[in-house]
Amino acid sequence: MVRTPLTPEERERGERLGRLLREARGGRSMAEVAADAGISAETLRKIETGRAPTPAFFTIAALAGALGLSMDELAARCVLAGVV
Repeated sequence: MVRTPLTPEERERGERLGRLLREARGGRSMAEVAADAGISAETLRKIETGRAPTPAFFTIAALAGALGLSMDELAARCVLAGVV
């Protein structure tokens, strides 16, 4: 299966998500948060750096839970400015 290339907007949204998660992680280690979410530290690293700009819904839900974030807030903050 061939994936279609991501649009610049999708890449930017992925980078924004990564920044939000990194900020929410604060002083906690990447390994600690990843373990709490039930994912690998490498997966979290890829999301935080934008190398995985379209992670699975359940991965983001698990990270939100581990970081005490609301999915609504994450979604709202990841939408591009001016897009509803």
